[in-house]
Amino acid sequence: MTFSESCRACPRLSDFLDRVRIEHPAYHALPVASFGESGTRFLIVGLAPGMHGANRTGRPFTGDYAGNLLYGTLHKYGFATSAEPLDAAGNANRALELRGCRITNAVRCLPPQNKPEPSEVRACNGYLAEELAALPDGSAVMALGAIAHQSVLMALGLRKSAHVFAHAAQHALPGGLTLFDSYHCSRYNTQTKRLTQGMFEQVVADVSGHLA
Repeated sequence: MTFSESCRACPRLSDFLDRVRIEHPAYHALPVASFGESGTRFLIVGLAPGMHGANRTGRPFTGDYAGNLLYGTLHKYGFATSAEPLDAAGNANRALELRGCRITNAVRCLPPQNKPEPSEVRACNGYLAEELAALPDGSAVMALGAIAHQSVLMALGLRKSAHVFAHAAQHALPGGLTLFDSYHCSRYNTQTKRLTQGMFEQVVADVSGHLA
């Protein structure tokens, strides 16, 4: 299953993006590709592009609060060359590179109200399975939220009940993979203090220690 920006496998999402492109003609408003080199030892899995974030810029976690926290933390632990996901013009920072890290989403298209339907998660799961298959032994996968966590399990053919999502939990998976769970680094989660910057940074620190 090869990723393509022309994918229209999910009619609801495709129709929604068609309307978004009319309202925001400068936006990417297409399926969003992964960012970072394939086959690195650290894969981050989010939920889906945000309306004014990746859906605008065409790069995962770029242009919204979640991306600011994510890239700032990745930079702190040496996985990104810059903490700034945007350039001075407000576009994706082309000077920013990931080092030993790759970012993707469980669903590649912007969903209405940021809520993909289960059928849409399943339709996009082949792309995630391809990402996971490219990982070498001993790799780390970081799931941002329960849907991302469950999507990883689905892509590997594992039962949800065997690996329950919990913030800061670690799960040994087949193929020498370790799944690290974090609450999603969304503005809502940080404003409500469900997730603090320190909590998020600790999960990335755990990944860094695992890969050392």
